[in-house]
Amino acid sequence: MSQLDLSLAADVSTRHLSCVETGKAQPGRETLFRLADGLAMPLRERNALLLAAGYAPQYPENPLVTPALERMREAIELIVAHQEPYPAFVINRHFDVLMANPAAQRINDLVMRGRRSSHTNLLHQVFDPDDFRQVIVNWSEVAQRFLRQLHSDIAAVPTDKAAQALLDEVLAYPEVPASWRVRDVEFEPSPVMFLIFRSGLGELRFFETITTFAGPRDVTLDELRIECAFPADNQTAEICARLARDEA
Repeated sequence: MSQLDLSLAADVSTRHLSCVETGKAQPGRETLFRLADGLAMPLRERNALLLAAGYAPQYPENPLVTPALERMREAIELIVAHQEPYPAFVINRHFDVLMANPAAQRINDLVMRGRRSSHTNLLHQVFDPDDFRQVIVNWSEVAQRFLRQLHSDIAAVPTDKAAQALLDEVLAYPEVPASWRVRDVEFEPSPVMFLIFRSGLGELRFFETITTFAGPRDVTLDELRIECAFPADNQTAEICARLARDEA
């Protein structure tokens, strides 16, 4: 963003913004909030911005299992449970899988022939040739989509060393194109992501939706994503329903 664009988005004069940028003026909390809104900063980075300016953090960070987030956790569990008989899982900002419904496990068992993943991280599962990568028909498309998200996360929070380490780790897997190491700002993915799996019952075709919290007041909630998979054809829907009936 240009300085003018940011001043308009944050409703702060360009003169004052220039003085803040060069260190000639000390911004107040209200100015910082406006700048953070204008830059669409994650809550974690907003806390860091406040600390850098000498103010106390504004947003708490509570583990999902704490009483403070009990109601929100129940809401998340309800969404995941109601996705049955189709897969759903919850991931954090580093793509660690925090929660999954039984349908996700049933599909995993089917496509992996009962073998459990050695990773609890979604990106490692997708990029490891010995893991889900071997059963994803459209692996290149799926991997690029997730990698684009990780590149964007790092661009938004360049100080996130864990995210950068995750990027280095997944790029180190065999046969990952060298061009994927650089963020492609011109690449426009399709609006819908499809996941196509090989299985003993034929191909399973899903499309994914991602649910996030609007206006969260907690860092943990701000960084959560609920990923729900829906069948993209009748065969996949029938297989999911059959697996659920067989388990019942």
